[in-house]
Amino acid sequence: MFAIAMAVSLVFLSVSILVGLYRIIIGPSMPDRVIALDAIGINLIAMVAVLSVTFRTSAYLEIILLMGIIAFIGTVAFSKYIERGIIIESRRGD
Repeated sequence: MFAIAMAVSLVFLSVSILVGLYRIIIGPSMPDRVIALDAIGINLIAMVAVLSVTFRTSAYLEIILLMGIIAFIGTVAFSKYIERGIIIESRRGD
């Protein structure tokens, strides 16, 4: 029963990732695409967590942490690019 629940959750997470990919491709604006990309990152983290529970190992916990950090940094960088048009600011004339 537990294995069936884990398989069903993986299927739902996969469908959610496909919906996010649709939003990235068809999204009407850049903020919609950034939010969809962040949602895909969260769903990937959840999929790795479900696989970790399914395989009964803690070996994937570091991967979950790294994926979370990379997804957060990517979202912040895209948001800053949308807001200002640049990601890295240079200080000239200080």
